[in-house]
Amino acid sequence: MTSTTVTLNNGVTMPALGFGVFQTPPEVTTQAVETALETGYRLIDTAAAYGNERGVGDAIRASGLARDDVFIETKVWISDYGYDETLHAFEKSARKLGVETIDLLILHQALPSAFDATVGAYRALERLLADGRVRAIGVSNFMPDHLATLLERTEVVPAVNQVEVHPYFSQPGVRAADAEHGILTQAWSPIGGITSYRGDSSRSTFNDPVIVGIGEQHGKTAAQVMLRWHLQQGRSAIPKSVRPERIAENFDVFDFELTSDELAAIDALDTGVRGGPEPEVITLETFGRAIPED
Repeated sequence: MTSTTVTLNNGVTMPALGFGVFQTPPEVTTQAVETALETGYRLIDTAAAYGNERGVGDAIRASGLARDDVFIETKVWISDYGYDETLHAFEKSARKLGVETIDLLILHQALPSAFDATVGAYRALERLLADGRVRAIGVSNFMPDHLATLLERTEVVPAVNQVEVHPYFSQPGVRAADAEHGILTQAWSPIGGITSYRGDSSRSTFNDPVIVGIGEQHGKTAAQVMLRWHLQQGRSAIPKSVRPERIAENFDVFDFELTSDELAAIDALDTGVRGGPEPEVITLETFGRAIPED
């Protein structure tokens, strides 16, 4: 049976299945995270740009769990790239989360038009890692060329690359580049939620006959099948929901096993169509926004 944890390339152990709060309004974040923690999730993924780090921290404190029992992951937004700026971004996030140490701190996007600032930001993460302020560092939405350039100019190989991965957009090239360097691929939109509200609304991973059919064989939902697909292939996944029944459903994926044929059938669904923004179009002019101090 697939392990519930993964070991990062620096030896740190992280839960394989996490709980995401992208687009979760601040006023409902605390309750959603409290529900997730009660369900059994121990990895919470947030970001400075989500505006809900404070709610995540409040929920962790309200849970009564020891700080060491919850793995906190957050992201530095592009507006805070640059060495000194990113050191300050850590202080902002740690203050909102109410913690002294962040378990995993990653860069939210590559900034191709200002890659020197991206490198400076990553060097700040390396400094925070050396100082023990963070336990692991990584990146998000980095394509193979971004990774290659970063690795040439920095010292610490990222522990994680968080990217859009689901059956309709599985990014085999990115996953291969990650694997080559010992970087864990972590899937955002892991059950293809982004396919439900972008593009062809008549086609969704949730009603795909292949995924639904596999679920029927195991007495599981399409979402559970997709999460199992990630875990069995060695990825981390961070599904999001604010509905208690969905939060519980997404966690109930450790009591069945997909066959190699079923995994291959899901792999074959890849359309090559990205749901999120193209990484090359991310610029400060179009996506920059100030991250508040408090």
